Amino acid sequence: MVAALPLGAQLQPRYDIYRAPSAIVVDGKLDEAAWRHAPSAGDFHFNWWKEGVKEQTVVKLLWDDRNLYLGYYCQDRHISGTVTERHGPVSRDDCVEVFLSPNPEKVRNYYGFEINVIGTMLNFIRADWYKGPFHWEPEGVRYRTSFHGLAEKRESPDDDHWILELAIPFTNFEKDAAHTPPVEGDTWRLNLNRAGGITNAQYSTWSPVASPKPNFHVPESFGRVRFVNRVLEK
Repeated sequence: MVAALPLGAQLQPRYDIYRAPSAIVVDGKLDEAAWRHAPSAGDFHFNWWKEGVKEQTVVKLLWDDRNLYLGYYCQDRHISGTVTERHGPVSRDDCVEVFLSPNPEKVRNYYGFEINVIGTMLNFIRADWYKGPFHWEPEGVRYRTSFHGLAEKRESPDDDHWILELAIPFTNFEKDAAHTPPVEGDTWRLNLNRAGGITNAQYSTWSPVASPKPNFHVPESFGRVRFVNRVLEK
């Protein structure tokens, strides 16, 4: 008889990350064929919803020998962002995040990338080996948003969506990942998060989080991604 999985484990989503079939230009547009053909990770969960519109986020992931790529398409009728300070409180603005644990056996060793709509990034490491400050300077990260570089973004009647395109070199995870770059079948844990804004501020996550109050720092709730060493055939 097979024991039933805990509720949290049953809800954790899974996603296969396929190799990028061609070069990715990180320009905040997601217009390459590679992005069009990549599967979506699936709907986000509004774990702490009370009222307002549940605006969805579509995220796709790809990889090559150097980088993990993430593309976020955020439905949003009220887009705002004012934080321009490096490592500033970007989650007060319209913001998306990825929290990554490259070693599924040590899920509490995880890395954070938080980026607001105007392109301000905050990074951190939480790991048993890490003795540095909370904020961290990853190497070689490239990213662009559809409103990148603005001093501020105020809500507009024309608002409909915004985009983040992100490339993270695997070398940033050498202390925790079994292989950099990954090999066929390597599994990581991660969550994809969205927060912030002024009007209709919501918190949502790819993998459900059961905390009573909004809290993205629950690595035991991270979903699982598997690296597939082939291009997805269409």
